[in-house]
Amino acid sequence: MKSYLAALGSPGAWRFLAPAFLARLPYAMLQLGVLLLVHWSTGSYGAAGIASAAAAVTQALVGPQTGRLADRYGQARVLLPQVAVHAVALGALLALASAQAPAAVLVALSALAGGSMPQVGSMVRARWAHLLGRSERLGTAFALESITDELTFTLAPVLLVAVSTGFSPVWALSAALVMVVAGTVAFAAVRAGAPEPMPVRIRSHNGVLRLRGVAVLAAAFVAIGTVFGSLQVGITSTTAALGLAGAAGPIYATFSGASLAGGLVYGVVRWRAGIAARLLAAVTLLSAATVALTFAGSIPLLYGAAAVAGFVIAPAVITGYTLVERLVPAEVRTETFTWLNGATGLGIATGAAVAGQLVDRFGSTLAFLVPPVTTGLAALLVLSFLSSLRPAAETSPDRELATA
Repeated sequence: MKSYLAALGSPGAWRFLAPAFLARLPYAMLQLGVLLLVHWSTGSYGAAGIASAAAAVTQALVGPQTGRLADRYGQARVLLPQVAVHAVALGALLALASAQAPAAVLVALSALAGGSMPQVGSMVRARWAHLLGRSERLGTAFALESITDELTFTLAPVLLVAVSTGFSPVWALSAALVMVVAGTVAFAAVRAGAPEPMPVRIRSHNGVLRLRGVAVLAAAFVAIGTVFGSLQVGITSTTAALGLAGAAGPIYATFSGASLAGGLVYGVVRWRAGIAARLLAAVTLLSAATVALTFAGSIPLLYGAAAVAGFVIAPAVITGYTLVERLVPAEVRTETFTWLNGATGLGIATGAAVAGQLVDRFGSTLAFLVPPVTTGLAALLVLSFLSSLRPAAETSPDRELATA
């Protein structure tokens, strides 16, 4: 644990981490919140899945562009107008969902809300990379980021479902709106660790995706995202079918809490395998672990299967972010991190949309077929391009996450 304390003791770290955490809770609420809101308004899981997917797709497409602007012009100059647009879009979505507007209108507003969601998580990772360079502590910092992501995904569903069932999804997303505005404005005001704007030398269309290994990692993160998206739909619909809708939040929180535990363990192990090999192993294990979800037809089995899948997902995420930082130049870090965030969002979109259609047509348990298929394909992809994912400097066993 000394390595975690050393990373947290970096100058100015807590000044940007605290407001960033507040801003990132709504990020973890948006897709599930849209799913609950649109289902509450329209009564259709299919429409809800499409709306949730629309939010994730626009986030995946727009996010890297805002990351590119942040690399070029600075984080604050991008975040403040972005959060203003998001506030207007999400506010309109809440108002029109309350008025039971047509599903197509809700889908369009969901897309706008997703595309304007501030990319605070990517900017925090860029600050860590700027503060720590390529020291041993950077890998630990990225492990902390993954743990923070999982902590937000642990707390967010519980808060969201509790407020949604106790009051309504409108109240839940209203609280998320207040948090994202307050957290983003406070984060943008903190200069500690913020990278200086740099000219972008990679100017061709999708230039970052053409860098060695980045497209493969983005595709793997799409597959990882399908796990989150399909579980949101599968757990919500299965618990509702069993007459225990209130259990959805705690079960999904179990998945996220197990992922947090997996990240903690991963971050303190002295790894001897190379980082590319670790990514292959993590994605392969994730595919095997998610098979258990297809047999989860009761609440206890859902808890157990969600915990198993959650425990192995964090190592894949941590390894992917650590690896991509080694593959790209400093002037495109934020954009690259945002591509991985966006790829995860695209995976959430795909998983939610496909799972929603499967639930509407064939029943709730079919939603759980999505993760083992997509992550299995991702493992084959990583295996096929394994040599291109090895950093040029990796000539000895990787130890970026070694315990201090």
